[in-house]
Formats: sequence, structure tokens, C-alpha cells
Amino acid sequence: MGTHMTNAGRAAAAGPIRIRPATARDAKRLTALVRRSSAYEGHFAAMVAGYRVGPDYIETHAVHAAVDGTDTVLGFYSLVIDPPELDLMFVADRAQGLGIGRRLIEHMTGEARRAGIDAVRIVSHPPSEGFYRSVGAERTGTRPANPPAVTWDRPELVLRVPAGG
Repeated sequence: MGTHMTNAGRAAAAGPIRIRPATARDAKRLTALVRRSSAYEGHFAAMVAGYRVGPDYIETHAVHAAVDGTDTVLGFYSLVIDPPELDLMFVADRAQGLGIGRRLIEHMTGEARRAGIDAVRIVSHPPSEGFYRSVGAERTGTRPANPPAVTWDRPELVLRVPAGG
């Protein structure tokens, strides 16, 4: 899948973008990406303030990173296999608009298909619901707030995993 890059996009990614399994060595970079996400500014900041993506988490779950030619992390996702859920998905602010989120979703659905999963649950950050719906997820309900870290209701969606290749 090709990625059309604007001048800003060329500055955001050096070389071709690929998706690879994350390793324990990526933990600090993934944590920094989560904590610096502008999607979690303002009243959303409490959710990621102390968040940590640790080496143990990466080794336990299907975590994959989108990287450029210099191995700079541009985004990542984490798929929990049982029960099937997209636990984390972040794209670096400077890499927004390059199609990385869509590529991560495509990759995640391929991983889910290989694991025999036909649907993946997504509890979305409220501003991200539109993105998930644009890639085929359907709203199924609302996850109530869970203070102190999550003080707002979140959309709950399901993304069907198509059979085949």
C-alpha cells in the first residue's frame, strides 16, 4: 500500500514506512509517544499522564510499530488476543495525515485474522471515534467513565475482520 506524502509528510517520515513487531527496546519510545499525544491534552491529559508501555506489556501482547527508514516510531497498536480488543493505537502528532493509522488498522486486522478472530472490540478515545468508523468499525455502545483516570464516557465499537487475505 503506497502512502502519498505532502511536503510536511516528507519531513515527518524518513524513507519508506513499514510495520514491524515492537520489542522490549521500544518501550520508552512507545511510552513517550502516548504521553506526548496532542489528542490527550486538556481534560484528557490525566489518562496518559503516568501511562507506561512497559517491556512486559510488549512481550505479552501483539504490539506492532510503524517505523520509517531510520526506525523512528511513527505509530503503534496493541492487539489483545483474548478477548479480542484493540487496546492501544497511537500515531505521532508529526506523522498525522500520512495514512499510518489506516495502515496500522489494516495490519491489525491481518494479525487478528491469522489468530482466528472475526471481530475486534475498540473502546475509543472520544475524538477518535470518527477515525474508527471511517475504517469500518460500528458503534455498539458506550463505556461509562471510570474515575480517576478516565472521567468521560467512551464510545465502544466493533471492527469486523473480513475472512480471506
